[in-house]
Amino acid sequence: MDVPAQNDQAMTRDSLYGTAAESTYAGITSFMRRRYSRDLRGVDVVVSGVPFDTATSNRPGARFGPRGIRAASTGIAWERHWPWTFDPFDHLAVIDYGDCAFDYGTPQSVPDSIEAHAEHILNGGCAMLTFGGDHFISYPLLKAHARQHGRLSLIHFDAHSDTWPDEEGKRVDHGTMFWHAAKEGLVDPSRSVQIGLRTTNDDHQGFQVLDTRQVHRQGCEAIVETIRARVGDHPVYLTFDIDCLDPAFAPGTGTPVCGGLSTVQALEILGGLRGINLVGMDVVEVAPAYDSADITSLAAATLAMEMLCLYAARHKVGR
Repeated sequence: MDVPAQNDQAMTRDSLYGTAAESTYAGITSFMRRRYSRDLRGVDVVVSGVPFDTATSNRPGARFGPRGIRAASTGIAWERHWPWTFDPFDHLAVIDYGDCAFDYGTPQSVPDSIEAHAEHILNGGCAMLTFGGDHFISYPLLKAHARQHGRLSLIHFDAHSDTWPDEEGKRVDHGTMFWHAAKEGLVDPSRSVQIGLRTTNDDHQGFQVLDTRQVHRQGCEAIVETIRARVGDHPVYLTFDIDCLDPAFAPGTGTPVCGGLSTVQALEILGGLRGINLVGMDVVEVAPAYDSADITSLAAATLAMEMLCLYAARHKVGR
């Protein structure tokens, strides 16, 4: 019988490049079997988790999201990501850095811990693919990325706008991050877009909104063209809240809302964005305790791979 030449590639992999098969049901569950490492030398993209979920307004559990996404990714780690014509791991040196450390007993200190975690990685010359955790984590991540790249375009997939006001500026809340990001100049709303929204908030802080009805009625190609026209060649931070997907496709999340995108719609839209100037990305709000047969974690892992392909296409493969 054929035996894989190598197993537990998270620890035994010789090179940061390439894709090789090992048993999907065994071994160390790094994301896509990438090497676990804290060594940033020669690394293009760092995958890390932020297992934080005390900013949630409904069901907790997204602290287990990074672990769930990593585990689900082992089932798709054996081959080139379809339908892309190149393997991003042939072009990108990618490591799994593990998770951000913070003190759960002092929640007000967590944002600074996340920002410092991101700043260390970005200062090492690496891009970041981050797994939440609840969506609040995008706020300190955006702070670190804006310091590195300047004012950003935001491409935001979600059921919720996350632009509810926080006038006192003290809330650690997964519904206020992009209100802060707009007010503080971390992102440029005139160059930013929110996709899949289907909850009520009349103040969108200047972001263009392509709500779920527009996606269903106009189709993916039209949505892609609108996004591309909005962000142009501006540096883009891409954030995907898994509750953008309809609960039929992503039940494992804390604030599910009916009427969302299908997994194939989300993948088609992301795939159509090849060439955007992607500089940072995250996938958040996966809560495995509410999942069914790991379909939410699998969707998140697949979307994350789409993001890596987008990053490689712009920065390594060419347009």
